[in-house]
Amino acid sequence: MPARDRLSAQDSSFLYAESPNAHMHVGSIAFFKGPKLTEERFNPHIESRLNLVPRFRRKLAWVPLQQGRPVWVDDPHFDIRFHLRYTGLPAPGGEREATRLMGRIMSLPLDRSRPLWEMWVVDLPEDRYAIIQKTHHCLIDGISGVDVGTVVLDLSPEPPQMEAPPAFVPEAVPTGARLLGEALVERITQPTEMYRSVRAATRTPRALLGRATDLAKGLIAFGKASMELAPKTSLSQPIGSHRRFEIVRTRLEVIKQIKNAHGCTVNDVVLSIVTGGLRKLLLSRGDDIDGLVMRAMVPVSVRDESQRHTYGNKVSMMTADLPVGETDCVERVSFIRQRMAGLKEGKQAVGADFWVKMSEFAPPTVLALAGRASALQRLVNLVVTNVPGPQFALYMMGGEMLDVFPFVPLLGNATIGVACVSYNGQLNFGLNGDWDISPDLDVFRDGIEESIAELARS
Repeated sequence: MPARDRLSAQDSSFLYAESPNAHMHVGSIAFFKGPKLTEERFNPHIESRLNLVPRFRRKLAWVPLQQGRPVWVDDPHFDIRFHLRYTGLPAPGGEREATRLMGRIMSLPLDRSRPLWEMWVVDLPEDRYAIIQKTHHCLIDGISGVDVGTVVLDLSPEPPQMEAPPAFVPEAVPTGARLLGEALVERITQPTEMYRSVRAATRTPRALLGRATDLAKGLIAFGKASMELAPKTSLSQPIGSHRRFEIVRTRLEVIKQIKNAHGCTVNDVVLSIVTGGLRKLLLSRGDDIDGLVMRAMVPVSVRDESQRHTYGNKVSMMTADLPVGETDCVERVSFIRQRMAGLKEGKQAVGADFWVKMSEFAPPTVLALAGRASALQRLVNLVVTNVPGPQFALYMMGGEMLDVFPFVPLLGNATIGVACVSYNGQLNFGLNGDWDISPDLDVFRDGIEESIAELARS
């Protein structure tokens, strides 16, 4: 039997967590300067690169009776025109209108009967345009999203001469009976693979002892974090299906200056900035924030160099405490620096990663239940993710990518989400909010900008 491109347990969890209100896709809006893209030019360009990212021509196939995780199979009816869309904007047709369109596009689920991605080309005034990209989280995580992006983008204004890719000849879609048979065989052989992994690990006792110590500490830390509910604020409400999107620009140099001044990490600075933005937002709403410490889920990549330019999710997570009730920005940085150092020392991400790996051996029905339960989560108030990107200019068919703003999905009662990406000397924020519960997302945006300025002066 052929080895199927089967989703990992973590990838599958993003499918199972999806609901009519929780759309589990990630994405971005990138602004370019250069010649406008037309369907006649752009479609062949992207199609010529798809052989480098084969999953972008594949769709999901489900194993009958949930006896195995879904697999990726070639889409026999793949048509690039379905995935590349072209549109204009209402006057004046600038960034504000583009970010409103971004929110509207991200409010719509991807069609699960087709490959799970879309790109929208948006005309802007003068020699500018934007590309809105949307990809299901089961296909990529933040780091792999950046890596795949570098496949379709170029390092210079002149695209390299590439050999014509081979014609796409899709493999026949397997029958349900065949998928079921392959899944059952895999289930029988999987425990053997687990035993082999354990046996290989025991050949290096000293390393095993170190890993076991880290794992024990991590499981305790992760278990403790999983028992605590996030504090309730005016943001703590079940999400709807519609989204708002705002952007914040800053220079990476400014963030690094703050980092050096306070003896912390870039991620600590990002969390401190977000904390300041949350403080302004909740004060404007009249919330009582005295002593309030909110909780953020912070994804942590466990992708190593050998897994670059690969698909799927290789992430663990930590829960970060955000001292929204603290009035002094310097004290907020100090609080977060100490707490994040404690989380790293406590190996919380190691414990979370262990449960992610163990889920590979869970029956799909259990994974489905766990995924649906995660959609009801009340353990965190929001997600804050920070993805490192390339520190050099990228191009799309001669047009320079000026900046990019990422998008992270909402889940459960987390009605706002923050995603950051560094690119070519910038660190930019993409802010996602529920349309009805976060109509004042612009106040959060302004609070983040004010927090950056405040920390830069401190």
